[in-house]
Amino acid sequence: MVDLLLLGCGGGMPMPNRFLSATLLSYKGRKILIDCGEGTQVSMRISNTGFKNIDIICITHIHGDHIVGLPGLLGTIGNSGRSEPLTIIGPEGIADTVNKLRVIANWLPYEINIIENPKESFEIKDKNINWNTEISTIELDHSSPCIGYSFYFKRRRKFEVEKALKNNVPKHLWGRLQKGEKEISFDEINYTDDMVMGVERDGIKITIVTDTRPIESINTFIEKSDIFICEGTYGDDEDLPKAIKNKHMTFREAATLAHKGKVKNLLITHFGTAMSEPEIYLNSAAEIFKNTLIGYDRYKTTLNFEED
Repeated sequence: MVDLLLLGCGGGMPMPNRFLSATLLSYKGRKILIDCGEGTQVSMRISNTGFKNIDIICITHIHGDHIVGLPGLLGTIGNSGRSEPLTIIGPEGIADTVNKLRVIANWLPYEINIIENPKESFEIKDKNINWNTEISTIELDHSSPCIGYSFYFKRRRKFEVEKALKNNVPKHLWGRLQKGEKEISFDEINYTDDMVMGVERDGIKITIVTDTRPIESINTFIEKSDIFICEGTYGDDEDLPKAIKNKHMTFREAATLAHKGKVKNLLITHFGTAMSEPEIYLNSAAEIFKNTLIGYDRYKTTLNFEED
C-alpha cells in the first residue's frame, strides 16, 4: 500500500489556513516528497511524518511556491540523523538552484544527488531499499521549465508453489527467485524467476501535474492513474482568461483531463490566493468527472493493491 499526504495545497503565497505546494508519498517505510513550498516542514510536523526517511524530492519547477521550503527542510533532515544519500529530481536549472539555496544549508551529514531534466521513465534503485518503483516525467506548459511526475509502485508477482514443484526448482532457491533474482545457476542448470512466479499484477499509479495548461500529451501520461493530483488554480469558469494568461488551469479543465485519461480519482490542489473556499466550485469539475475530490492541507488517503 501507498500512503498519500497532501501537505500544502496553496499556490502563490501561503495563507493562514493553507500552506504551499507539497505532497508526500510513503511506501515501505520510505518517503518521496513532491515540491517543497513554504509550510512544508510545519505541515509534516503537525502530521508527525518524521523527516529522516525522505529519500527522494521531486521538484516540478523553480517557482518560489514550490521550492522555497527546501533549504530549511534539508537542514531538518540532517538534524534528524540521516546519513544516507538523498536524491533531488527537477527540471532544467534545478542543480544551480539547489546549490544556491544551500548557501543557508551548506553543511549536511548526507550526500545530495541531483537529477536534472530526467529521462521520461526510470526506476528508483537503491541497494538498501526495495523500492520496486518506476518514475515517469512529462514536460508541461508553464511560464518556466516544468515537469509532471507519475509514480508506478510495482506489485510483486505471486509465488506459485505448484509451478516451482512442476519445474523441479530446488526449494533452497525459492526465496531468492521470489525476492527478485532473475536467474540462478545450480548444478549446471539455470533456474529463472518465471519457473516459480505467476503473471504480472497491476500496481498503483499516482500522477501529479502542476503547474500547466491542459496540453494533449497529459491525457496519455495520466492514463489509468489510481489517483490524479492536478492543479486547479482557478475554480470559476469565468476565470479561464486568467488561467490562459498565467498558464494555469480551471477546475473544469482539470476534470476534463481526468475524464480523457480514464483515471479512477481526481484530487484538485494548488488553489489561488483569491479562492478562500475551493469547495464551492466542486460542481464545475464534478459535472465532467464524478470522482473529484477537493484537496486541503493534510488530506490523507491510503491506496491498496487490488485483490486478485
